[in-house]
Amino acid sequence: MISEGDYVLIMLDPRRTWLVRVEKDKTLHTHKGVLNLGELIGRNFGCKIMSSTGAEFFALKPLIRDFVMKSKRITQIIYPKDLGLIVFLSGIGPGSRVVEAGTGSGALTMVLAHYVRPDGHVYSYDVREDVQKVALENLKRAGLSDFVTLKLKDITEGIDERDVDAVILDMATPWEVVPHAYESLKPSGVFISFSPTIEQVKKTVSALRKHKFLEITTVETLMRNIIVEEDRTRPETRMIAHTGYITFARKYTEV
Repeated sequence: MISEGDYVLIMLDPRRTWLVRVEKDKTLHTHKGVLNLGELIGRNFGCKIMSSTGAEFFALKPLIRDFVMKSKRITQIIYPKDLGLIVFLSGIGPGSRVVEAGTGSGALTMVLAHYVRPDGHVYSYDVREDVQKVALENLKRAGLSDFVTLKLKDITEGIDERDVDAVILDMATPWEVVPHAYESLKPSGVFISFSPTIEQVKKTVSALRKHKFLEITTVETLMRNIIVEEDRTRPETRMIAHTGYITFARKYTEV
């Protein structure tokens, strides 16, 4: 049930949504009228709520994707189609320890924290204090800040943590981190980097091949929406095509 202080996703339709915090005397003003958010207290997630003009809205329980897509941003975030594959390839789950760089606005950080909780932890490196402050706001709103340590440090100078399950990078020069990632990862641990250009990929793969990594693979994900209507179901004309390349590898040891 919805309690005061909970976040809810108010939906008019899939393209018009608002992520808001429920408070007794708080209202949400929309082009379809005003909603009294206090009316939601004590009701179930998924319930209908009527605006002052009689328009019908729904109050949904926010998913991690809602917190990511509605987050405050001062840097570009990784698209959901790539976030999902990164988590799948990483093999992380409850209890995993993950090193991430760079933090940016915290989209990937939130997703990683969501999957490693309640017993895991994310150590997120970035050289910009301003972006980490924004990321912390986003993490707190999603209720995930307890599972993340933000580190104001250049990860190319070294990684403090040892025996981590995964090192996941979204930064300009991931190849410079490969030696440090090897030292940080536990045996069979996973290295992942997200890079917009193929030149970055080539340098990263070259560095991985010089160290003890195997199953080195680079992939690109494409996703297009489908318009489903009677007698005219077809792909949408426009799509988000290239966003970046995901490079995956696993650490091996001689013993």
